[in-house]
Amino acid sequence: METIKNMFEHLHWANQRILKNLQIIKGENKQVYNLFAHTLLAEQVWFTRLKGLDSSKLPIWAEVNLEECEQLINQNHQNFNELLSGLSTPKFEQIVSYKNSKGKEFNNSVRDILTHVALHGQYHRGQINLLLRANEFEPVNVDFITFKR
Repeated sequence: METIKNMFEHLHWANQRILKNLQIIKGENKQVYNLFAHTLLAEQVWFTRLKGLDSSKLPIWAEVNLEECEQLINQNHQNFNELLSGLSTPKFEQIVSYKNSKGKEFNNSVRDILTHVALHGQYHRGQINLLLRANEFEPVNVDFITFKR
């Protein structure tokens, strides 16, 4: 449980670092912004599913400006903090049933969903860094070990 909490603190820290970098760099890179927005929207979708609510109408890919990204970062952080603070070991193993945007039903444990959310974000932040470097911008260090220093 402590590992998952650390992963979500890292997720929030890393999202803030990416946001700060995107606010500083000059020029538009639609692909970078879309990946970042997707990461944050996916966090929102997964939180909605964990609450047992219908997420099928929530966007997973949408154009979102940096101000909206900042709002999503803060809201997602608050939502997951509240969820994690009230999560006991038995609830951690509960199975969540949900439908994806195409209506296909899935069942996963809370533990697996939370692990997925943290890893999904890190995957896309890696893609963002690759695109930044390709556009001659310095990538953002979002390594977990840097977060722990």
